[in-house]
Order: sequence, then structure tokens, then C-alpha cells
Amino acid sequence: MSDYGRAEPASSVRPALILSGVAIVVIVGLALGGVSTWFIATSAAFSFAAIAYLAAAPARAGAAAPVVTRETPAASLAMARDVLEALNDPIVIVDAKGRVLFANHASEPIVGTGIERKHISSVMRTPDVLEAVNRVLANGVPEEIEFSFLVPVERYYRANIVVVPQVPAEGNLVMIQVHDLTSVRRAEQMRVDFVANASHELRTPLAAVSGFIETLRGHAKNDEKARETFLGIMSVEASRMQRLIADLLSLSRIELNEHNPPSEVVDVTAVLRDAAAVLAPLAAVDHVSIVLEAHEALFAIGERDELIQVFQNLIHNSIKYGRDGGTVRVGFGRAPGDNRREASGFVSVSITDEGEGIPREAIPRLTERFYRADVKRSRERGGTGLGLAIVKHILNRHHGRLHVESTPGQGSIFTVFLPASNGQTRVPDSQGYGE
Repeated sequence: MSDYGRAEPASSVRPALILSGVAIVVIVGLALGGVSTWFIATSAAFSFAAIAYLAAAPARAGAAAPVVTRETPAASLAMARDVLEALNDPIVIVDAKGRVLFANHASEPIVGTGIERKHISSVMRTPDVLEAVNRVLANGVPEEIEFSFLVPVERYYRANIVVVPQVPAEGNLVMIQVHDLTSVRRAEQMRVDFVANASHELRTPLAAVSGFIETLRGHAKNDEKARETFLGIMSVEASRMQRLIADLLSLSRIELNEHNPPSEVVDVTAVLRDAAAVLAPLAAVDHVSIVLEAHEALFAIGERDELIQVFQNLIHNSIKYGRDGGTVRVGFGRAPGDNRREASGFVSVSITDEGEGIPREAIPRLTERFYRADVKRSRERGGTGLGLAIVKHILNRHHGRLHVESTPGQGSIFTVFLPASNGQTRVPDSQGYGE
């Protein structure tokens, strides 16, 4: 009789069909979207436990190994692992001794790679989560824990920890499902900060505009000279409020996405040429020249639009606070990384002005919201006090750095470091803008 018509032993077919059925339910539920993530993960975890039991059954009974078919426990195991890998939420499964049995790809940012068979305490150094895992192992009661990582960028998570009984009563499995709350937390903080900052910074220009409106309605109603003067001031204050709101919204958007690093490769020298070209007319008003040093193309990992915003803010600051008729110089270079994670090193961009410089005690506070080393001059030049805060948060998202050097009376150097990326190089011509 051919293999096609031969009946398989019940000991191999029935368990295999059961496991395949569980895996199929999981996959169908995932495809239809009608089954919760917890049901999917729990079903997959049950598949693991059942597989372990079935694999050990022949040895315990002294029976021969089951016939291998397409519906074997090994196939179900692979299917269950594929299901868990398809989940967007991190999933970690540990045994009764706290050893990691499985961790899907989504969990790598939290626990790293190659962690199976390691103890959970060696890969997740979060005391609250570890204590909850121990409690769930001891009493079987599910728990929900919130935790956070503060470096390199603040991230917030919620861990749901549940016990999954094994088929053979040899201890329980514990499944840790982690959900990223960072976007939710940032949105909440963004609303709070926007209300606080907007109410504080808009109070002065709104008061000024309201005062001028009352004056124009009152004794200056028929004073043409006063009306023109007041309308000019009101226009300036309205423009300031527009810039402030635009910067606040821009900063809020950047902070909301700060925990998602970019993956594109950009030519930093080309970005600087575009940023300098846009600012050339503004520099010409103050008779300032923007000069880019000649350098081969430098490739970094980043988002082009955000990097243009970084360099426009820095060059604009150098124009505003530099010397009338002076020069803003842009230089390029490379810098080594400090650790294995930074093996490719950094691309560096330095922006040098010829202004009055920044007091040493003010440098650490430059990237704070609304901090101004020279309040009077900043407001006279239309500054909102948010430019360098925007630069800081964009660089945080890019895993970059900002270094500031300044000598009073001689000028300042703002140097940006961005993670380097390999790419083809070419040598551009030296270009000057605003000369």
C-alpha cells in the first residue's frame, strides 16, 4: 500500500492535528483582526507548552518516535513562532526558573538579541518588572506594570504579565507582553507644555496689542501719526506671536516623534548648501557672508527636512548675533565614535560666527525653552527662544550631539555631530553665499 493511503498512528496524528488547529486559529484570528492580541499570544504560548509535552511523551512511555508528517509538532512549533514574530508588541516568555524561552523581534530594543536561555534579570534590568514576574510565578495572578527608560531617549512602557500553565505540571510559563506608551505620554506632555508655554510667552504681546487697540479707540482715534505708529508696533507683535506659535507647534511635533530614529541616508554637505542658499538673502540684509568650506560629500543617517531645520536655525542665529559685515563659516569633518554602537563614527559640521560671544555660564542653558543669553537683542531680532530647543530635540531623535564653544568678543562655534553612514563620495566646489 502506498504512503498516501496508509493511516498514521493515532499517537502522532492526533496531537499534531491539535497543535496545527491551535496554530491555525491563531493565524486566522490575526488575519481577521477579530481576536485580541492576548488570545493570539496565549494560544501561541499554549502551543509551545503542548509541543514540549508531546516531545517528551515518547521518552516517558518508552514508545518509538512518531512518524514525521507535514502536521508534526515541529511544524506547529515553527508556525507558532512565526505568529509571535508577526506581533508588533514585544513578547517574552520565561520558564518557572526565570529563564527566557522565547523573545520575538519586537522585543529586541528592550531586552537585546540572543537572550534565550538567559535569566530574565540579566536582560531586563527593571526591578518593578522583575518583581512582578516573580510574584506571577509564585501566585499565578496576572499583573500590569508601567516602567520607563530615560536614556538615550525617554521611553514609556506598560508590561502585562500573565501565567501560562504547561501541559505537564512541571512549573508554569510566564508571558510578558510590553506595550509602548511613549507616544501617548508625549502627547499628554505636549498638550501641557503647549498651554503653559503659550500662555506665558503670548501674554506680553497680547497685552501690548490690546493696549494699542484701546488707545486707538480712545484719545488717539483721530491722531493719524499715532495710529500709524501703533499699527506698526501691533504688526510686529502679531508677527512675533505667529512665529512663536509656529515654533511651539514645530517643537511639539518633533518631541512627539523623538523616540523614533530616522533610517534614511542623507548627504550632509548638500543639506548645508540648500540651507545656506535659503538664508543668503537674509544674510545680505546685514551684509553677512555665508561661506561653506570645500569638502567631499559626507553621508549621515537622518531625515533631510529636519536636518535642514537644524542648520537653518544655527546659521540664522550666527547671522543674527554675528558682526554686521562679518562672515559665517561652515566647516565639515569626521569624528570617531566612543563605543561599539558608534563604530561608523560621526559626521561633524561646525558653524562659526564673529559675534560678541556667549558667557560661559550661559552655554549649558542655551537649549532650554525660551532661554535667551541676551533677551533684549533676541527680541529685537525676532527670536522666540525656541530655536536651539528645536535643534536639541531633532538631534536627540538622530542620536546626534551639539557642542558649543564661545570666546567673549571673538565669536562662537556650534558643532553638530551626526551618526555617519557609508556612501559614495564626491568633491563639491567651494561656495560662498551673501558675498
